[in-house]
Amino acid sequence: MSAISVDEFNALLTEKLPMGVALGIRAESIGKGTARLVMPFAPLLTRPVDVVCGPALMTLADVALYAVVLSAIGRQEMAVTSNLNISFLRKAERCDVIAEASLLKLGRRLAMGAVELIAAGSDDLVAHVTATYAIP
Repeated sequence: MSAISVDEFNALLTEKLPMGVALGIRAESIGKGTARLVMPFAPLLTRPVDVVCGPALMTLADVALYAVVLSAIGRQEMAVTSNLNISFLRKAERCDVIAEASLLKLGRRLAMGAVELIAAGSDDLVAHVTATYAIP
């Protein structure tokens, strides 16, 4: 069972992560060590060529990994990203983006996770992300 519910996480997002809220990011499901988030398409997310920009994709991935870490350790607001690696695989053209995140390893001080960013309505993998979180 997850240590934080979808409603609790979305409330935390609203309260403490205004950038995520500005991008429209929200959790759809959270299980222990897993999370599914969505970032709806909006014109403010685009580059001049009308594709979702990298910084928005990185933010979605980071928020998804935050959800995964909190699913295992509970609401510890100061769990923070210490490393994030992203491989952009294809462009996300004017679409919602889904983040499927999973916890790879949980230690006492560090947690490592992975995220697949997927163009909604397809199986197209937009980016693959791995990250490490420092746990207070």
